[in-house]
Amino acid sequence: MKRKNIVLTTTLIAAILVVVNLISDKLFYRLDLTEDHSYTLSKATRDILQNLQEPVTITAYFSKELPPAIAETRKDFKDMLIEYSNRARGMLVYQFVNPNENAEKEKEAMQNGIQPVMINVREKDQMKQQKAYLGAVISMGDRKEVIPFVQPGGPLEYALSSAIKKLSVVNKPKIGILQGYGCATLSDLSQVSEDLRVLYDVQPLTLTDTTDIPADMRTLAIVRPKDSIPSFVFDKLNKFLGRGGNLFVAINRVDGQLSNAYGRVLNTGLESWLLSKGIRVEPVFVTDVKCAPVTVQQQQGMFRFSTQVSFPYIPIISSFADNPATKGLEAVVMEFVSPIEYTGDSTATFTPLAFTSEKSGTEPAPTYFNVQKQWTEKDFPKKHLTVAALVKGKLGGDKDARMIVVGDGDFPVGHGQQQINKDNVSLVVNSIDYLSDDTGLIELRTRGITSRPLKELSDSKKMVLKYLNFLLPIVLVLLYGLYRFERNRKIRMQRLEENYS
Repeated sequence: MKRKNIVLTTTLIAAILVVVNLISDKLFYRLDLTEDHSYTLSKATRDILQNLQEPVTITAYFSKELPPAIAETRKDFKDMLIEYSNRARGMLVYQFVNPNENAEKEKEAMQNGIQPVMINVREKDQMKQQKAYLGAVISMGDRKEVIPFVQPGGPLEYALSSAIKKLSVVNKPKIGILQGYGCATLSDLSQVSEDLRVLYDVQPLTLTDTTDIPADMRTLAIVRPKDSIPSFVFDKLNKFLGRGGNLFVAINRVDGQLSNAYGRVLNTGLESWLLSKGIRVEPVFVTDVKCAPVTVQQQQGMFRFSTQVSFPYIPIISSFADNPATKGLEAVVMEFVSPIEYTGDSTATFTPLAFTSEKSGTEPAPTYFNVQKQWTEKDFPKKHLTVAALVKGKLGGDKDARMIVVGDGDFPVGHGQQQINKDNVSLVVNSIDYLSDDTGLIELRTRGITSRPLKELSDSKKMVLKYLNFLLPIVLVLLYGLYRFERNRKIRMQRLEENYS
């Protein structure tokens, strides 16, 4: 009878485990205890998945048998795809392919735009290099988007959701780039334009006294005007802000020329219009200890050679506010930038976004640049000057509008085939994304692994913890031994008593 009960109990436990596994295969849930809810899908992603009109197929090309730190990325990606599939209610399917399995699958991955990366793997106490694939192809009908490399610790949700959104959106939101008046053209902003075209319809915009900013244009960018801007343009900008439009402005308040070592004040009318909104871009040059170098030609005897000299008029901005437009940026190089301050009233809020270092200063214009000048700490009496800012509120009418202003018009502009600093491009793209995005995807762009360094301990605390770690187990064992000894002694004494039975 007892054996029969054991068999029955074992059978019931096995049946319960099978049922639980079948249910868990259909229902997926994760308890997210992270500080920034890294493993909880955002409302933006949930909305995208629930509004899919066509099925989405995701083919993930991931190698197996990877080092633990990289293999964790595969697991995180798969967990996210399971949750995406559940949220999409049958409109999203996925599969995993191991390109290292055979030559045919490797060829398939590379034809789809997934390129291998070389990683170091330890095998039998030896280091060797191994091909690793970590990418995905998202397909919808005959359209597809490629994630060529899934960065370990990177923003997985943003990469997936933005790719799905790009495929599912029929009419992309319009972004305008103002043309004329010496403004940067689309070719000048080729890297910025390329990144923006992922989610937006980027269009050049030329204004005349008889044309208005299109009603379906969400954000307008004004980058580096050099010539005077007529008043009718500002009237149209006021109407645009009045209906809730958004504006990105990168303005040169001063103009510096290294060729003749001369810098002057630049007036286009844009600075006066900004001042009417309470935004003052000062007509001075920012200088900073943390700066980029310039190449200087020097003569020594019969020889002429080039040398790199630090040039404080080209500050490297590495201090940013915790805002989606600037979050995740590390270093933006600005050339002849001017500081920004707010002089408006309480109808709008002013939020500084980017700052100079703790050792910075300003130089009035006009001025001549002395590349050979020996700078001292006395030349940098200021700190944390604002060089980019966000203004929100009633800027031109009854509706709330948003404007981001940067005190340098040249930082996103390319020169020929020269590549622009990555963070320079990201500052513009993130800013326009923040101004234009009504889904919340911009919040996911920098969601990834956050650095959590261990708290530094003093030498005395380290020593205490070291000996505590060594001695505590020994002390606990001795105490337990004494407890057992005393208990056994009492038992023996009880047994020696006359009435013990």
